[in-house]
Amino acid sequence: MWRPWAKSTVKIHDTSSSPFSFPTFKDIQNLCTEDHPSSHIKKSSSIFHRVRVANTFLRSLALSLPELKPGPEPENNASPTPNKTTTPPLQQQPSITIPGTDKRIVVYYTSLRVVRSTFEDCKIVLSILRGFRVLIDERDLSMDSSFLNELNQIFSNGGGCGRKLTLPRVFIGGRYMGGAEETRQLNESGELKKIIEGLPVADSGVCEVCCGYRFILCGQCNGSHKLYIEKAGFKSCTACNENGLIRCPSCAV
Repeated sequence: MWRPWAKSTVKIHDTSSSPFSFPTFKDIQNLCTEDHPSSHIKKSSSIFHRVRVANTFLRSLALSLPELKPGPEPENNASPTPNKTTTPPLQQQPSITIPGTDKRIVVYYTSLRVVRSTFEDCKIVLSILRGFRVLIDERDLSMDSSFLNELNQIFSNGGGCGRKLTLPRVFIGGRYMGGAEETRQLNESGELKKIIEGLPVADSGVCEVCCGYRFILCGQCNGSHKLYIEKAGFKSCTACNENGLIRCPSCAV
């Protein structure tokens, strides 16, 4: 019924020498041999070796040739950076004064946050000056535009015509001290304390009339900056500024 078990006559070739011994896989075997990872490692290592040799040669060449060595920088030929602005010392600045302010500090600044750097400078300067507890005449240009005309007039009369006016501007004892950078430098060196010594001490606390804003509504126009006059109609109020405000009579210096 069943055929007797017999040994197979099919001859199996020895595959120990190569994983692919059949002729149909000859091309595949060659491709695998060419793409063997070891060949890439040898190639890349030889490339890196040549690069290291070239770099070593260039370094030795640079050290052996004196003209390739970095020489010392020439003296007295340094030119200032074009974009860097330097502030002249206080002694070299033009003499700019405000008459009638010998016993107080006058600060022109702005409380608007339109330009962040300007607002931060004004805030820092006011914080420094308020720490000395002396009389400060704070003139906020954003509250009253007439302060801008004042400032332009001061610098025009003091020989500062053509100067780019930036805020803040500080006057101590009627004399112009500078802006934010000059005030910080004077404070850090201790000179600011010596300059302020002798000025009247300010009252502690906040003004009960204006709550520290230093401006109140105009009593004539109630802050509208307009007055109605019979037979003439509406006219601008002359007692207040363009915002309908007047300086606080209680805390005004």
